[in-house]
Amino acid sequence: MTATNSAERIEHDSLGEVRLPADALYGPQTQRAVDNFPISGRPMPVAFIDALCRLKAACARGNQALGTMEAARGEAIVAVVDRLVAGLADGQFRDAFPIDVYQTGSGTSSNMNVNEVIAHLAGDGAGVHPNDHVNMSQSSNDVVPSAIRVMSVLRVEHDLLPALAHLETILLGRASELRDVVKTGRTHLMDATPIRFDQVLDGFVEQLRGWRVALEQARDRNLALPLGGTAVGTGLNAPAGFADAAIDALNRDLERDRPFGRLAHPAAGMSVQDDSLALSSALRGVAVFLHKLANDLRWMNSGPLAGLGEISLPALQPGSSIMPGKVNPVVPESVAMVAVQIQGLDHAVAMAAQSGNFELNVMFPVVAANLDEMITLGSNASRLLADKAIAGFTVNRERIERDLAANPILVTALNPVIGYEAGAAIAKRAYAEGRAVIDVAREMTDLDEATLAELLDPKRLTGEA
Repeated sequence: MTATNSAERIEHDSLGEVRLPADALYGPQTQRAVDNFPISGRPMPVAFIDALCRLKAACARGNQALGTMEAARGEAIVAVVDRLVAGLADGQFRDAFPIDVYQTGSGTSSNMNVNEVIAHLAGDGAGVHPNDHVNMSQSSNDVVPSAIRVMSVLRVEHDLLPALAHLETILLGRASELRDVVKTGRTHLMDATPIRFDQVLDGFVEQLRGWRVALEQARDRNLALPLGGTAVGTGLNAPAGFADAAIDALNRDLERDRPFGRLAHPAAGMSVQDDSLALSSALRGVAVFLHKLANDLRWMNSGPLAGLGEISLPALQPGSSIMPGKVNPVVPESVAMVAVQIQGLDHAVAMAAQSGNFELNVMFPVVAANLDEMITLGSNASRLLADKAIAGFTVNRERIERDLAANPILVTALNPVIGYEAGAAIAKRAYAEGRAVIDVAREMTDLDEATLAELLDPKRLTGEA
C-alpha cells in the first residue's frame, strides 16, 4: 500500500494501481466497480449484503471444519461478519458497500466488495486475503445466487408472511363484526343478488391464504443452495464435504427450524434462476390480490353522494388542492401503485431468469434487488392497508339498506316459484317505475304478502337461514 495524500490511498490488484478514498473499508476491485458502473446510484440491498456476509462466515466455518483454513483466520472472518451483521442492522457500514445494482451480471463486484471489506476489517495482523481466505472454496457464481436465496427466505419469513398474517387477522375481525350487514352484490359492475359483508371479506381471506401457500412453497424451493458449485457447478477448488459443512454452519448461525440444504446439482442454481422466478411469481400473485382488495375498497368508498357510498374509509388527509372538503382513498391508491410496481418488477425478474447462457445466469444483481424491493413493498403495503383502511372503515348502513331494497334483481329469488320470464317482467317494471320489487310482485303474482316477504328477504338470499 502506497500513501498519497490524506484524502486517498493507492492499492494494487491484478490490473494495476487503483486510487480510492483513504478511509474506505473496501479495496481496489470495489473501487473499479464504483468507477465502472455510475448508473442508478442505487446500491445492492442491505438484506443481500447481510446474506452474503453470513455466507462468508459459514464458508469460513466450513473450511475450518475441513482443515483447509487455519483457525485464527477463520475466527477473524467470523468475528468481522458478526460485527458487520450487527452494524448493518443498525444502519452502519452502508458506505462500505457502494456498488450499483447494475454491475457485472454474476455479482462478482459485490462478492469482491464483501471479501475486501471483511479482509480490511480483519486487520493486517490477521493475514486475511480477500480472495485466498474470505473467498476460499467459493466463486461469485455459486455464492451470489446462494445469497439471493438466503436473503429471499429470510425476508419472506421475517417480513412478508407476518405482514400477510396481520392483514388476514384484520380482515377476519371485520368479517365477524359485519356479519349481519347485507349489501348489494355486483357482477360486471352492475347490481346483482345480495351478499353479506362477511362473505365479501372472507372471500379476500381465501384469496390471501391461497397466495400465502404459493409463497411458502416458493420459499421452500429457495432453501436449497448451490454453494460448493464454484465456477461452473463442478466444485473445482472446493474440498469434498465443503458445501454441507458450510451450510450446517449457516443453519447454526441462523438457528433455523426449517434448515437450508445443498442443491443436488449446483449448476441448476447458477445457470438459471427458476427458484427465484417461482418466488417472484408468488409475489406477483400477492400483488394481484392487494390490487383487487384496494380497488374494491375504493369502489365501495366512492362518492360520498354520487358514488356507491357503502363504506367510508378513514379521512387521512385533504384530497384536493382546489376542492375544499374533498377526501380521497389515498391508502388504497398507494397500495394499487405498489401492486403495479411489483408486477413490473416481476416481469423484469422473468426476463432476467431467461438470461442464463450455458453455465451461468448473468443477471443475479437485478434479481436480488427486485426480489428485495418486491418483498419490502408487499410487506409494507399489506400492513398499511390493514391498519389505515380496513381496520377503520365505517359502514353506511342506511345507504346500503336503501339501495338493497330498491334492487330489482331481488326478483331472482322468485324464479323457482314464478319462472324466469315472469320474474324478468317484474324486474323491468320495477326498474321503469322506480318501485320496490315486492310491491310490483304483489300486483303481478298471486303470492301473498308473507310469502313474498320471506322469499325476498335479502339476508335469506345470502344463504343465511
